[in-house]
Amino acid sequence: MFQLTLARRKIVWAYVFLLVPLIFFLYIRIYPTLYAFQISLYDWNPLAVDQPFVGLQNYQTLLDELAKPKSVTRAAFVNTAHYVILGTPLQLIFALGIALMLNEIRRLSAFYRVVFFMPFVTSTIAVSWVFRWLYQPQYGLVNVLLSLFSLPQQPFLKSPTQALYSILAMVIWQGLGFAVVIFLAGLKQIPRVYYEAAEVDGASRWQTFRNITLPLLNPSIVYLVVLQTISFLRMFAPVLAMTNQGDGGPLNSTTTVVLRVYREAFQRFNMGYSSALTVALFVIILVITVIQLRVTSRTVEL
Repeated sequence: MFQLTLARRKIVWAYVFLLVPLIFFLYIRIYPTLYAFQISLYDWNPLAVDQPFVGLQNYQTLLDELAKPKSVTRAAFVNTAHYVILGTPLQLIFALGIALMLNEIRRLSAFYRVVFFMPFVTSTIAVSWVFRWLYQPQYGLVNVLLSLFSLPQQPFLKSPTQALYSILAMVIWQGLGFAVVIFLAGLKQIPRVYYEAAEVDGASRWQTFRNITLPLLNPSIVYLVVLQTISFLRMFAPVLAMTNQGDGGPLNSTTTVVLRVYREAFQRFNMGYSSALTVALFVIILVITVIQLRVTSRTVEL
């Protein structure tokens, strides 16, 4: 009988234990994605007996909707792009600034980290409803404060031009703590000897930050850019909770692609078109992630 050495037994058991989460991941993540692509090729209605094959008709419908200037689907993609383009850099900039300040604190540092991290682990629906109350006209806390300073009250979630930015502010605030913790972990890994050498050479704080801190924080920046971009692309719960009846209003000014997927699938029971939206979003996330990884990797080499 074939006998394995102790080292080979450890390797075999390592693969055995890794196989369990791998199978779970493939079943929970990969299989639904492939199944969604299959459904997108049908006029799939869960309430109907027959599910006729339509080929790429759902994708053609998606392209037609994107070509219409005032279609809800086009508004969803445009709004999602706004969330990503504005939300990701703002969140990372604020988080890095806070992390740099917290890194200088020696007393009560753990307390401040917990304070900043608490919103991230709080229910998104609960936070959304709190902010929805804060934004209320007349009696909302934000408008009350504006009135105290003799400033005009704002409609916030009631305005097509302000609603998206009002929701974005909440999302940035809630996710700030996670980015702060990641940046702090990266800052703690930078050897102090580099800063001491820079101080001896007479480098300014800006030169130290640009030439030492930023390059050595690059792994953390790459991780957060990719993760937060995906998070903003998949934004759903805040829009559902903060808009009237979760419709992505007013006038579709806050709706997102994931919200469109939800409404098409579970309200109109148009599973085929909803799956086409899902596949399109999956491709967009994949392409953006690959581009970000390549661009940031080139930045590291420079």
